[in-house]
Amino acid sequence: MKKFLYLLVKSAGKILLKYFNSNNLNVEYKSKNNPVTIADKETEYLLKNLILKKFPNDKFICEESCSTKVEINPSKRYWIIDPLDGTVNFTKGLNIFCTSIALMENNDIKYAIVYNPYTEELFYAQKNFGSFKNDKQIFVSKEKKLKNSLLVTGFPYYTHKNPKQVFDIFNKFSISAQGIRRLGSAAMDMCYVAQGVFDGFWEENLQPWDVAAGFLIVKEAGGKVTDYFGKNNFLFGKQLIASNNKIHSQMLKITKKIYRTTNY
Repeated sequence: MKKFLYLLVKSAGKILLKYFNSNNLNVEYKSKNNPVTIADKETEYLLKNLILKKFPNDKFICEESCSTKVEINPSKRYWIIDPLDGTVNFTKGLNIFCTSIALMENNDIKYAIVYNPYTEELFYAQKNFGSFKNDKQIFVSKEKKLKNSLLVTGFPYYTHKNPKQVFDIFNKFSISAQGIRRLGSAAMDMCYVAQGVFDGFWEENLQPWDVAAGFLIVKEAGGKVTDYFGKNNFLFGKQLIASNNKIHSQMLKITKKIYRTTNY
């Protein structure tokens, strides 16, 4: 499976690099501040075709061409695909973007891979076998205090509708941690937590394809992933904290206090 996953992301990467910094992106908007390009669509089409040729009975949870209503059949395997995470960055020529793929079986993520073809950073994890960056094993940081931590986050597309909650949480973390960065790709953010670059990550309104691969990569690197209330409802629950485990409870104190469930 590892060789096949490598083949998938390397094939996707060729398409993304073909369109990166080109004038042929055909940018459309699914909603305010939420673009989609020909690179997203073409890459997803390729990935699905490659997978179906090898595994014709498998199912998909994906961003561009899958149903928005996900009904999981435990007897089926699901490929959870984001062909291009960081589309806004991609459209502006910023090289922080990636392809993210996870394989779920029996409601459990078994394999994960995230690849940035521009920087050639390839993160891979298999359940119970550790996490790796370019075939070198990686681990989360050992930082124990939130006040000494470097965090990373992203803002949901509905921030313009509900800025107060988003920025209340951001402001609290900004005065509680050493620093905060915003890169524009949730999958890459989580991989950098797994690598120990960042000590923690939080974001809301995330989709399964944003976080499925990153979840396993963080977990297998020794980290922890939950929703904003410390529960496991992060894959479909649309809010998530990923950390080195040691500062997780400190992060939860902030999200539990401020977060209010909303529907947009």
